[in-house]
Amino acid sequence: MANQSKMTLKTKEKLMGVMFMLPWILGLLIFSLYPLFYSIWLSFANVEFSSAGISTDFVGIKWYKELFTEDPNFITNIVDTLKSIVFSAPMIIVASIILALLLNKALPGRAIFRALYFFPVIIISGPVMSKLINNQATAIIHPDQYSIYTVIENMPDIISVPLTYIFDNIVIILWYSGVQMLIILTGLQKIGDSIYEAASIDGAGSWEKFWKITLPYLRPMILVSSAYTVVDLASMSTTPIHAYIEKNVTNILKPYSYSSAISWLYALAILAILGIVFFILRERRAKLYAK
Repeated sequence: MANQSKMTLKTKEKLMGVMFMLPWILGLLIFSLYPLFYSIWLSFANVEFSSAGISTDFVGIKWYKELFTEDPNFITNIVDTLKSIVFSAPMIIVASIILALLLNKALPGRAIFRALYFFPVIIISGPVMSKLINNQATAIIHPDQYSIYTVIENMPDIISVPLTYIFDNIVIILWYSGVQMLIILTGLQKIGDSIYEAASIDGAGSWEKFWKITLPYLRPMILVSSAYTVVDLASMSTTPIHAYIEKNVTNILKPYSYSSAISWLYALAILAILGIVFFILRERRAKLYAK
């Protein structure tokens, strides 16, 4: 009976999860599934407009081949975009964890500071981000004016390159860490104080508690935050791709197929990054139990 009630409880939890996801699933099936598959078809077809409507002819991998063989800038642009995501995402997650740890402490005015820190996420928009990025680009920091850059330049490349990137993009990193900070903060508040008390009795210090208790418990939240960060940065990085299409494609009909091919190559690259994130942060309980 106990096992039966447990199975019933698990079934109820699964059904509850499905009910919460049902609006999104219906929206995907009704509004997004057809355009998704149609864009795949467009990337393998020629598009023509006539009085009868839109007609498409299958041309195979013509547009994909053209991107890799006839356009010397495409690979460079995609690599630069992915490099920006790979550099920025870990820094945003680290900043989110640090801020969440600070905001989880019982400090005066903690609720007000949380609201103020999350406010940029609410007002964020295309024009706001464009203005922010343009202002940061125009206000270029000259390394010779700051002694910290001199110190960083003398370090090994494996340390100096990430540190230089952090100092050059600190505003963007903090701006994009609002949602992630709240997700991680939620995970921190679910860790019971009794676990830390038991660790203290066993002689664990703050550093050991962080590595042995806090981070393992936060692994699912960090996985969700990392996936969100990659997708969020990817959506911001599509602006240069659209500008690239407008600049390089002169045929009025070509962008429909050409942009579909670019979008799917870009999507596959982002999916590859998400796969790596999942592989690194996935739960490993099955291996532990197997031993």
